[in-house]
Amino acid sequence: MTAVQGSILGNAVLRREDPTLLKGSDKYYDDMAVDGLGYVHFVRSPYAHATLGAVDTSEAAAMPGVIGVWANGDLEIPDYQGFPMFPPEFNRPVLATGKVRFVGDIVAVVVAESREEAADAAEAVVVDYDPLPAVVDMEAALADDAPVLFEAHGSNLVFETAIGADEDPLEGASTVANCKVLSQRLAGVPMEPNGCLSIPEGDHMTVWIPSQNPIAVRDAIVGMCGLDPANVRVAAPTVGGGFGPKAGPYVEHFITTKLAQVTGRPMKWTEERSEDMVSLAHGRAMVLDAKLGLTDDGTIVGLDCDVVADSGAYPAIGGFLTMFTQTMIQGVYKIPKIRFHARSAATNTTTTAAYRGAGRPEATQMLERVIDVAADELGMDPAEIRRKNFLQPDEFPLTTHGGANYDSGEYEKSLDAALEAADYQGLLAQQAERRASGDAKQLGIGVSSYVEVTAPAGLHVEYGAVQVNEDGTVTARVGTSAHGQGHITAFSMIVSDMLGVPMDQITILQSDTDEIPRGAGTMGSRSLQTAGSAVHVASETVLGKAKELAGHLLEASADDIVVGDGGLQVAGVPTSAMSWADLAQAANDASKLPDGMEPGLDHELDFDGSDATFPFGSHVSLVEVDTETGEVTMLRHVAVDDCGRILNPLLVTGQQHGGIAQGAAQALYEVVSYDDDGNPITSNLMDYAIPSAAELCSFETSNTETPSPRNPLGAKGIGESGTIGSTPAIHNAVIDAVSHLGVKHIDMPLTAQRVWAAIQSSAS
Repeated sequence: MTAVQGSILGNAVLRREDPTLLKGSDKYYDDMAVDGLGYVHFVRSPYAHATLGAVDTSEAAAMPGVIGVWANGDLEIPDYQGFPMFPPEFNRPVLATGKVRFVGDIVAVVVAESREEAADAAEAVVVDYDPLPAVVDMEAALADDAPVLFEAHGSNLVFETAIGADEDPLEGASTVANCKVLSQRLAGVPMEPNGCLSIPEGDHMTVWIPSQNPIAVRDAIVGMCGLDPANVRVAAPTVGGGFGPKAGPYVEHFITTKLAQVTGRPMKWTEERSEDMVSLAHGRAMVLDAKLGLTDDGTIVGLDCDVVADSGAYPAIGGFLTMFTQTMIQGVYKIPKIRFHARSAATNTTTTAAYRGAGRPEATQMLERVIDVAADELGMDPAEIRRKNFLQPDEFPLTTHGGANYDSGEYEKSLDAALEAADYQGLLAQQAERRASGDAKQLGIGVSSYVEVTAPAGLHVEYGAVQVNEDGTVTARVGTSAHGQGHITAFSMIVSDMLGVPMDQITILQSDTDEIPRGAGTMGSRSLQTAGSAVHVASETVLGKAKELAGHLLEASADDIVVGDGGLQVAGVPTSAMSWADLAQAANDASKLPDGMEPGLDHELDFDGSDATFPFGSHVSLVEVDTETGEVTMLRHVAVDDCGRILNPLLVTGQQHGGIAQGAAQALYEVVSYDDDGNPITSNLMDYAIPSAAELCSFETSNTETPSPRNPLGAKGIGESGTIGSTPAIHNAVIDAVSHLGVKHIDMPLTAQRVWAAIQSSAS
């Protein structure tokens, strides 16, 4: 046996997950074959706001193949509280009672022997609606004369938060830059829509869901359906994307499971795409009105910001995300005074929740736009005004006005790297030439710098366990739940690096409450720094125990035991060695253990990182705008993101590219729209514009590394960074391309029509 040299960490390692994904052999919940299956179909309201009268299910119940039809009062499920901090008046009846509050509200549920029979029967349910005035605009919803969704609450105000209310942050400013930014409503649109497969087996219930957090969903199902938690298993098989909207439970999960409970038959609900567009939680949906005070030399004096967020019809975590916006409102800048006030409103629209970044992109979008407005008014270069106001590395750790405890950062380093990679000065020269020529196609250059919070507010603790099996393989368990991130690869690398066991001999268990006792799931870019650190510490502990055992059996000091090829050995004596299989077997034999050693080679823990980490970076975007048509073309996008210590650059690059694509999609294409009556007009992929790779340029990504002191890996999150940094860079670039024509601001998405209209308006 030879000693293991070097470390796998920091190297590009191909994803273990990919072969089966590419071959199509992975199983999703909808692929599972179950005998006696009942198919669930929901009858949804076509009205955004209406009094609900009689629901006649008699004709539907008599149709071929129908197992049953249920409406309000027919199922014993309590109203669902979407977020524990919100008043109970906002709770959602799982089957609408009294009135409906958005297009898609569930009025009845049909179960049949086939999906087609269930859909046909749903058409036969007769519902009496008396339409009411609807409110779909978040700011209008807070007006005194707005239609009220929940009369028992008395208004549409869901949540309010503020800091710095007692001071004027603009005092002493010689220039005040103003900007009102719409972070428009987005649909998550994961490749795999939502769904649920609930299988009763005596007193036991197994629920398969495409979820980011099966443990939280299990706890919710147990409470809503009155089940014994010991008899409920919730698990996620392969999951086709989540992006935040799949982070929590849905009333459809409760109804499907309750139907399985009361009928004794397995039940499956599979969401169709048009249903997904109105029932899966939406994201973003904030209006941010900012005033930035500066001195004549561009030094920031203070920031005054007023925010209104859209919670949708049944407020959930989306109504609380203004707290994350507040937390990150200072961004990367020295801002002596900040006043921030945010309100969340209920509207007759789909409920909002977390969407890749969850409250943090909105803060960056607002800051980076108002910084550009300030640069324009002061005649400063956008990069220089940022550099002038950056927080400096020697100021960390730092508690911000918003209460964020920044761990580490070198903001100027990432900006300089991005500017150099983009050849910023060369781009400015090209832009000047294009403007001088009067070409119809003008160049725009956009810069953004950001800091974000990962593993935020209570999400810095995670479960992990590592066990060496008697055949020499290793099993690791984590409380996170992968849906495309590459967790199996990343966690296997950590175990392999510590124990020297080949990655293909390491099994990672996740996403199954029968295997994982606790955990907070995957969201907030938290997995590597929390679950990865838990696996690291557990592996380290197992290694320490194994060294002590090997030293005892090999008659050597534990300090002289090192990791070898396939096991442990005495340093410099490769013939004096034990395989991991031999060690695991010995660990379970009391006669071979040193005095006081517990049997088994395993360890579990809840790793506590003590606080969040704060990744950062800078992006530079180059776009071309056709001033005659308004069409925007991305030419280049350069991103330098810092996620602390990098364990696998291949995984990091993948997250950067995916995040930039979603950020670009918000900047240029995507928006969920409603008409004045609350009817969704973007409820399918013909009307909701998602770009393909053909609409995007090739992204140029790189990294700086500023390790976090808050976990043994030095890691920070990367899953949302690309999204946060890219959107404002592209937004700024498009406006920069037409700023010489008098355009000061354009709301996202920057469609050709909007850009053209802004040009025409500025010229008139």
